[in-house]
Amino acid sequence: MAEAQRLDPAAFIHPGTDPIAAADLEAARRFGSATLHEAAGRIGALPSAIKPVVPGFAIAGQAVPVASPPADNLWLHRALAVAGKGDVLVVDVNQAFEYGYWGEVMSTAAMARGLAGLVINGCVRDVRLLEELGFPICARGLCIRGTGKDLAAPGSVNAPIWIGDCRIFAGDLVVGDEDGVVVIPRRRIDEVLVEASRREAHEAEIMRRLQAGETSLHIYGWE
Repeated sequence: MAEAQRLDPAAFIHPGTDPIAAADLEAARRFGSATLHEAAGRIGALPSAIKPVVPGFAIAGQAVPVASPPADNLWLHRALAVAGKGDVLVVDVNQAFEYGYWGEVMSTAAMARGLAGLVINGCVRDVRLLEELGFPICARGLCIRGTGKDLAAPGSVNAPIWIGDCRIFAGDLVVGDEDGVVVIPRRRIDEVLVEASRREAHEAEIMRRLQAGETSLHIYGWE
């Protein structure tokens, strides 16, 4: 019997990037996904179905894009082997959403390596155990259906991927919270954080005027 064909994964695992500055990550967490999306010019929003699988889960880190074949999680295991502290695996599963690509075992491995979270355009499972572990995950939902591990199936780590209308590159800023997930291009992080701060100050002034009795129609000039 012929030996099963194997793909050489090394050819499809690309180098990562330097970590995003800790101060930038802290600021991004404080602003949240919706503010950063607006501050970036309304770009970078991942599909609204991708949400924290446990209330209170929040993510901020640098993207490690992962292209996974459908119904197979071997490339997620490969990504775990090369990702490190502060990384967020951002995974596309080629439209095969109804499988549980991630669970307790992989969360344990991710925590041991210091990863900052998982964002997956698909489902995960073991939610009670995931909540107990506390490793933050944003996903489309929960699914008990298992996945395979095809040694010949193509995929990639740290190569650009698309999720919805957002293209994600290694090292991009990923922020996920109860509102959703946003991806900010790395080259724009400083600019977007400055704009987010400006927006926050502006909105605080709007709130003050509303509380003083002005109408939103008057404040925004829509009368």
